[in-house]
Amino acid sequence: MSKVADRPPAPASVLRDGGFLRLWLGVTASGLATWSLPFVLGLAVLDRQLGAAGLGVVLAARTAGFLVAVPVGGVLADRHSRRSVVLLAGLAAALATPVIALGLAAGSVPWMAAGAVVVGAGQGACRPAFQALTVEVVPAPRRQQANAALSLAVRVTTLVAPGLTALLAAVLGVRALLLGTAVCWLLAALVPPPGRHVPPSGADRVSFVGGFLDGVREARRHPWFLAGLGALTAVIALGYSATGVLLPLVSRDRYGTEAVLAMALTGYTLGALLGALVTARLRPRAEGWAALAGLAAYGVAPLSLLLPGPAVLVVVAYAVAGVGIELFNVPWFTAIQREVEPRLLARVSSLDFLLSYGLAPVGLALIAPAAEAFGATAVLVLCAVVCFLAPGLAALAPGARGFAAPPAVTADSAARRGS
Repeated sequence: MSKVADRPPAPASVLRDGGFLRLWLGVTASGLATWSLPFVLGLAVLDRQLGAAGLGVVLAARTAGFLVAVPVGGVLADRHSRRSVVLLAGLAAALATPVIALGLAAGSVPWMAAGAVVVGAGQGACRPAFQALTVEVVPAPRRQQANAALSLAVRVTTLVAPGLTALLAAVLGVRALLLGTAVCWLLAALVPPPGRHVPPSGADRVSFVGGFLDGVREARRHPWFLAGLGALTAVIALGYSATGVLLPLVSRDRYGTEAVLAMALTGYTLGALLGALVTARLRPRAEGWAALAGLAAYGVAPLSLLLPGPAVLVVVAYAVAGVGIELFNVPWFTAIQREVEPRLLARVSSLDFLLSYGLAPVGLALIAPAAEAFGATAVLVLCAVVCFLAPGLAALAPGARGFAAPPAVTADSAARRGS
């Protein structure tokens, strides 16, 4: 009997794959822990256990840890077992979280910030490792479905967790909830399955900087990736900033209630849930163009804040933006996992997270001063134009139509490897 015939058949659904379910649980636990920390610390501010300035310091420390660890984690995950990087990153975050709780109890912002740096580093190191581990656990035909399931879990968490966390805070207290996030990090560290990555020999290793630059060179081989990453970074830095800074102001000043803010964010999350469900099955012929069109749909969010109209217009616009962002995210991650050389996958993924999420705080920091200097209308016009224009320009890049190298380039690369 042939080796092919000896292989067990692939599961009909990725949700029937025990290895993926363990991966899904680990990614979901890390996402819940990541999301919960700022929300729980916000409850501490409401309870006057922490000042607003202290909250800013702690969250900035976590962001700093994330930004430093993302490229390091990408290099480590390509040099060593991706599973071991997830384990160490999750354990580091789990052990550092009680330091934040102890600092809160003692009223020590420096202690809280020290713990937050390590938590952020754990978060940053595990992100590219999880991306690469997905390739090792899930067969190629199931990866888009797997990425959709992972994204769906994040959106459900975002939708359900705020109310649940607020209820638990009334019973358990803020410090107990912080320790609960440590349990989530333990799950993220211990539950995921082993992968199949074979680390390179010692002769193949270079310095960390050189290793990361290898990932940059691999990214440059994919013009569609560089163009898409530029568009994604622009949309997150400006479009998300409009959500974070100007949506609350419009909700208060135009509609006289914070309910519009809550409904718009809920509409965005519900739209993202719908988008994740659609992309689990959707296979458009021009996958890359369809994904970039979904990314451009985020432009309707700042546009809705410009146009006078009923509050439902804002809510619907944010729901459309939510659908669009998942129409982009799932094919984007799947394409990176498919097209990038496996031994460099974590490094290229770390570049993705470093730029797209790393520059988001810059946008948040600049939006409010820009609105004061030039007016909210001018800033919203700029945000909408960039959200529409950047993905459109990215669609012109070679390979953007399908998020893949053009056939001529692929054939040329294969010929060079064979020569």
